Amino acid sequence: MRILHVVTAFPRTRDDVISPWLVEMLKRLQARGHVVEVLTSAYKGGGGNEFAGIPVHRFRYFFARGEDLTHDEGVADRMQRSLRHKILPAFYVLAGLWATWRLTRSRHYDIVHVHWPVPHALFGWVARVAGGARVVSTWYGIELRWVKSSLPFLKGFVRWALRMADQTVAISSATAREMASIAPVPVRVIPYSIGFPEITAPRRPSPDGRFTILFVGGLVERKGVTHLVEAVRRLPPDIRARLIAVGEGPDLATLEAQARAGGIADRVEFRGQVPDAALHEAYGSADVFVLPAVMDERGDTEGLGVVLVEAMNYRIPVIGSSLGGITDIILHEQSGLLVPAADPAALAAALERIAREPGLAKRLGEAGYRFAQEHFGWPSITAKWEECYAAAMQK
Repeated sequence: MRILHVVTAFPRTRDDVISPWLVEMLKRLQARGHVVEVLTSAYKGGGGNEFAGIPVHRFRYFFARGEDLTHDEGVADRMQRSLRHKILPAFYVLAGLWATWRLTRSRHYDIVHVHWPVPHALFGWVARVAGGARVVSTWYGIELRWVKSSLPFLKGFVRWALRMADQTVAISSATAREMASIAPVPVRVIPYSIGFPEITAPRRPSPDGRFTILFVGGLVERKGVTHLVEAVRRLPPDIRARLIAVGEGPDLATLEAQARAGGIADRVEFRGQVPDAALHEAYGSADVFVLPAVMDERGDTEGLGVVLVEAMNYRIPVIGSSLGGITDIILHEQSGLLVPAADPAALAAALERIAREPGLAKRLGEAGYRFAQEHFGWPSITAKWEECYAAAMQK
């Protein structure tokens, strides 16, 4: 099949970390004999027309200096920053519609796969009108919550977008339930995956014997790191716990101040963004991985929580909040431990269980690894997408 993926942003250089799972997915579809291309926006006038052997069609939507709605930061966050960024989406949509029309009139695509259907469902509809392509849409959940909380006038558009697609896909069962509450359409659940590097080296315990807790992700409200810091403060001194947080974000200064105020600054280490080798080292020496996600003030939370899958790949026991897509990854007491969101006491109790029960930690680590390989490995994910595309072609 010839498949065009429509996305807000796509990597511009080899060092550009944007949706690595999507790049991997496209490469695997290519390896299966499909022709895949990408339609996305330009960034400050450019961005390149090829990445990792994947043709990329970038459309211009503004003057180069001001063409920065996408890529380095989320569109919703940029729109809160200035009047110009509030206006840019109109230019983005109009330019994208024209680019979609021209591209799909000049070459044939069997499938146009739109990611972030708000607003890209419009691009899919134009591709259908212009070239007869079938439309597949992937929903991540955040766009649904964004519309519900901030843009309620777009609920009718979301309802239309859900019904318009030939195949509608959610990244988690939680997102699928949100979609069903808006429009009763058939929804496939296909999560995204990670690269699953071959982990051959054994895990290395901390050389000083400390109980090492790892978090990887953005330091933003919905990740709930403030509750993890408080949980660490509540742990008994004999556990000798240490929290390592890998990632950056606007909450860094607040979290550092929280650790100092709680008297645990020497037990909490914020490492920022780190190279792949250092991230591998962090996973390899961790005793437990935690994703303490919460629902933030905008009504957003984890659509899936794939970083948990990455940790499982290292056979690390995982703990996560019982909300959003996390419950697709962690089956309580089977592939990990679930705790109520925003509950430091419950999180501290779960951490203490892992620290004091090595048998439980080992069992959850091994079970999590098997669960991740079976349900989130690329062979399974790729097969599901091929089945989805074939179903779209039969409509």
